[in-house]
Amino acid sequence: MKKILIINGHPNKASFNFGIAEAYKKGAIESGAEVKEIIIAELNFNPNLQFGYRKIMELEPDLVEAWEKIIWADHLVWIHPVWWGGLPAIMKGFIDRLFLPGRAFKYRENSVWWDKLLKGKTAHIITTLDQPGLYYRLMFGRPSVNQLKKSVLQFCGIKPVKVTYIGIIKTSDENQRKIWLNKVRWAGRKQS
Repeated sequence: MKKILIINGHPNKASFNFGIAEAYKKGAIESGAEVKEIIIAELNFNPNLQFGYRKIMELEPDLVEAWEKIIWADHLVWIHPVWWGGLPAIMKGFIDRLFLPGRAFKYRENSVWWDKLLKGKTAHIITTLDQPGLYYRLMFGRPSVNQLKKSVLQFCGIKPVKVTYIGIIKTSDENQRKIWLNKVRWAGRKQS
């Protein structure tokens, strides 16, 4: 049985991102997967990496529990909107505080190379946009995906990392949203 962790980075529970998370969860459970969730906006933590890597801040209890879930999971599903080309601030703070040297990766002494401490895990990024995904890739270079996929997940050894773009959200109607939710539910069933 695959262990799946759904990480929701949208700070508003009324957002379509929560519907996406629920659809993926339903599909994954239907396929027999064990599913846990993290709703970042519900966590009590300081998102500011106050001292950079010079002094590691003690993790708040919610972050300790979140890290335990990340270690537990075989497959991480990240769901978030694209705002100003990037991740919501609370999601960026979550990553800054948890994906630390010695925990998610380890720098090698006197080297430009590092050890990837999260090998063996896979991921799926599902991101919502108010523009077509192709436009986001071609015109802007998909900065949120590059940051999360390449600079965080793959940097720490998580691969493969699948990406699904959902949009245009602001002009979508109920029928289109149902189509997207069915697509996400199917991805959950395939545990991809």
